[in-house]
Amino acid sequence: MTFRRFAACAAVLAAVASGGWVADASGEQRLDARYFRIGAGGAAGTYFPIASLIAEGLTRPAGAECRETENCGAPGLIAVAQTSNGSVSNVRSVVAGELEAALVQSDVASWAYHGEAVFADEPRLASLRAIASLYTESLHVVVRRDLGIKSIAGLKGLRISLDEPGSGTLVDSRLVLAASGLEEADLHPEYVKPALAATRMIDGRLDGFMIIVGYPALSIERLAQDVEIDLVPVDRRTAEMVRSVNPFMGASSIPAGAYPGIGETATLHVAAQMVVDAALSEQLVYDVSRALWGERIGRLLRQGHPKGRLVLLDAALEGVTIPLHPGAARFYREVGLLPSAGVGQPRD
Repeated sequence: MTFRRFAACAAVLAAVASGGWVADASGEQRLDARYFRIGAGGAAGTYFPIASLIAEGLTRPAGAECRETENCGAPGLIAVAQTSNGSVSNVRSVVAGELEAALVQSDVASWAYHGEAVFADEPRLASLRAIASLYTESLHVVVRRDLGIKSIAGLKGLRISLDEPGSGTLVDSRLVLAASGLEEADLHPEYVKPALAATRMIDGRLDGFMIIVGYPALSIERLAQDVEIDLVPVDRRTAEMVRSVNPFMGASSIPAGAYPGIGETATLHVAAQMVVDAALSEQLVYDVSRALWGERIGRLLRQGHPKGRLVLLDAALEGVTIPLHPGAARFYREVGLLPSAGVGQPRD
């Protein structure tokens, strides 16, 4: 964290601690600055760098001058990205009020809202709301090249990390294994973050790991500097079986050259979305939505990460299957993406 970001965070915590309340034009008391936490995954994935760029663009402390022609952050907001276990834990933390927002897989968001799949045995997270669909992320099945693995079925008997509990990767990895005729017991599975999995591959303690992440993933790029790696393709039959169970996943490929020496690799993808809880105020989420699609964040994303160039307003509602937060819906109506007042309401 830079000194400027640290100072900003310290300032808002001091304001909160000292009861930094001021009266607005209507005389209503409000907090002069607000802390806005965005849950992401591990630091070596794509969620964290993308969430960090969004947080930087959202941050606009009270009284900060705005010299840009476009909006430059959400008024009175100090936003930060926080590492987490992943999508499953993120939706739970958002609804519990432990995070103001989070990046999550679209399938996990839908399952949480409807009380399905991994959430079937717990109360549905009915207050979960969407802000936007951001970009697609791909399943990476990373293995040591000297193993010569050419299919998911070839992972049998290997030491493979399926990511840690609370991650969307773990949920979907199990689906991919089952569609390939494997059970977890057919592997020697481990459940650690991709960065730790990469370290264990370097040490010879793991043969590979799975991760759903936007390419290029930092953990994989760094690993490739120390170990010759390959990506295992997901064949068409396996992809179709997974999609029959999880329609949120689509067949796609990781392009040749995304990682040094690795050709085009067939795989599956899912959308990454930004979600919040319904309890957040409409004005706050409107301000966040407007800033998210403003020039400042757009520039930060384009310059800061390859996936950032794919975060486009025209695709903001693609694949969103949970209700939009009223603040987000208000913004999309203003820009003509949501013409009907009834769109985005919950399906009971």
